[in-house]
This record gives sequence, C-alpha cells and structure tokens, in this order.
Amino acid sequence: MAWLVLVISGVLEAVWATALDKSEGFTKLGPSVVFFVALVLSMGGLAFAMRDLPVGTSYAVWVGIGAVLTVAYAMAFDGEAVSVLKVLFLAGIIACVLGLKLTH
Repeated sequence: MAWLVLVISGVLEAVWATALDKSEGFTKLGPSVVFFVALVLSMGGLAFAMRDLPVGTSYAVWVGIGAVLTVAYAMAFDGEAVSVLKVLFLAGIIACVLGLKLTH
C-alpha cells in the first residue's frame, strides 16, 4: 500500500509543479487552487508512505516520478525542447526508481 500511495504522490508532485508554472506567480486562481490541493495531497501521501518506507528511498522515488512526469508534460504540451539525450536521461531516472523498488 505504501508504494502505491508513494507513486500517486509522485504523480501529484508533477501536478503541483505544473500548476505552479501555470498559476503565473499565483495570479491565476484555477491553477493556484490546483497547486495547493495537489501540494497538500502529495506531501500527505509522501508522509504516509514514509511510515513504512525509508525516508531516502521514499524521497528519491517521489522526486524521480515527479521530475520525469513534469519534464515529459512540458515536452509534450509546453514546448520544452526534446532531445535523444534528454529522453535517455529521463529513462535513466525511471530505471533508478524501479531499481529502488526492486532492492527494497
């Protein structure tokens, strides 16, 4: 259960990071609300997962999922540059997250 909550919390990290950008410095209400709700749920899920998982593993997985999804979203929808190297490095982060799960 802790791993599932951790993965969902990592996804929510990407949601709040993207919403933070879309809020334009908290000047847009919709994205600002999404940011705060996703932030609270993401942190709450991380805290829940850390009751059963080590802090280092939990944090690395949470950040890794959030980072990869945030960059992937930006490349797909916000015009962030895409390159073979960038995709390979993102795949490396995914591999590391899976490695942390497998070695736990």
